[in-house]
Amino acid sequence: MKLSGVPAVVGLSALAVLVLSSCSDSKPEAGTSPSTPASSTPPPSSAPIPTASTPTLTALPTPSKPWPTPTVTGAPESDAPLAERITFAIAKQVQIAAGKAATTTVKCPGIDKVETAGKHELTCTVTYAGKPYTGTLTVDAKQYSASYRFTSESVAIVKPKVVDAVLRTVADAAKVTCTMDDVAVVKHSGAPIACDVTTTANAVQPYKAQVSGNGQVLVAKA
Repeated sequence: MKLSGVPAVVGLSALAVLVLSSCSDSKPEAGTSPSTPASSTPPPSSAPIPTASTPTLTALPTPSKPWPTPTVTGAPESDAPLAERITFAIAKQVQIAAGKAATTTVKCPGIDKVETAGKHELTCTVTYAGKPYTGTLTVDAKQYSASYRFTSESVAIVKPKVVDAVLRTVADAAKVTCTMDDVAVVKHSGAPIACDVTTTANAVQPYKAQVSGNGQVLVAKA
């Protein structure tokens, strides 16, 4: 009975040694470092940030024909009173210079006396499309004929005519913006009309438009 119990003791001792060996803590070998968990933050990207490209605009067409002369109606008969014929002539001159036919009135106090022989000088008020300005009428009346002339420091002009003149000067204009009303009265010897031109390269360039007494528009870079 004693001999048979010895092996049982040895078997238990061996089992205990194995258990202790598997549970013992071992230090890492010299020169090695413990592993670290992988980071969830991605590395910074070195790719360049995309930038918006500048759009290329389409050029407006360059006018191929001269600005059209407006057709002015309402001419009096050739034997109408001189005052009537003169006021119509002034109204026609104003509309052609402006670049468009529009309602135009001419009032010259004392014009009913211009058929009297001699020289007459009158101050007239012209209203074109609701825009008034003044001028001077000079009449040289003779017994069977009369000559007359109307002059003014101001002139009426429509915006499309000014834009047309700018487009004839700037070949690559994609947009034209002028600081004026649709109808403006300007002094032909005064400050020009300011216009900004946006080119096909999306660059803005300043221009100036000078209007002469007969409605001619001269454009130059500001």
